Amino acid sequence: MRAIGRIIAEVADTDVTVLIRGECGAGKDHVARAIHAASARREHPFVKVNCAAVPVESLESELFGHERGAFTGAHRMKPGQFELADQGTIYLDEIAELPLALQAKLLHVLQDLRFTRVGSCRSVGVDTRVIAATSQDLEDAIVRGEFRPDLYDRLNVVEIQVPPLRERPEEIPALVAEFLAKFNAQYGRSKEISPAAMGRLIERPWPGNVRELENVIRRLVVLDREQTLDAPESLREVVRRGAREAERRVLQDVLERVRWNRAEASQILKIGYGTLLNKIAEHRLARSGRV
Repeated sequence: MRAIGRIIAEVADTDVTVLIRGECGAGKDHVARAIHAASARREHPFVKVNCAAVPVESLESELFGHERGAFTGAHRMKPGQFELADQGTIYLDEIAELPLALQAKLLHVLQDLRFTRVGSCRSVGVDTRVIAATSQDLEDAIVRGEFRPDLYDRLNVVEIQVPPLRERPEEIPALVAEFLAKFNAQYGRSKEISPAAMGRLIERPWPGNVRELENVIRRLVVLDREQTLDAPESLREVVRRGAREAERRVLQDVLERVRWNRAEASQILKIGYGTLLNKIAEHRLARSGRV
């Protein structure tokens, strides 16, 4: 990642296109935003378009805009994301999902920095830096005829390969600190991570990469009642612990309501009498209400 930082510093103040590659959730968005933040365009918009998340029939309009009456439902002129990113940066995530017809139009935009809105004959010029990203094998897509080799060459002026989180565990403590600060502020908490928990987080393989780590820290901050988070081996244990506590409260409440008549409690709870006895022992429930 230090090597990536050096590349970012070298390319930030140029206008060359950058292709960021890596697994889903590896942090490609962070790299794109870092390039923009380090560039002279930092005071202008950073516009992200996820090419896989926009319906194919709407993608051209999303990117390049449309004129009033261009199609059913086009009641007014709408600028596209390229126009909104004028003077700034447009980040095209999952570029491999772009249909071939739009790949051709994007190629012309990269060459001329001009395009036409859907339903228009007038050319629109923009000054926009393009960064693209993909989690797919573009070379394989080219062989299959699903991605234009000339567009690949145009996008791949500078390539940045973001390694998966499992290959850079030394970065996990800094990422955890960043996410803790973010979610403590967002949810009004002041949680910390114990050293043992940090060790377990570092040891995990993280198939979902940085995005998975971020979601785990968010849930731990929201769900864990302790001030110092002793992060479990997996998020399933957080859920399991919450379910166990809920089960204990329900058992205690029902038993108190029926004055500890276990037969009646098992009928209310719709569980076997033997199961109820096992649950009472498992949760160490007592008639006084103490556990």
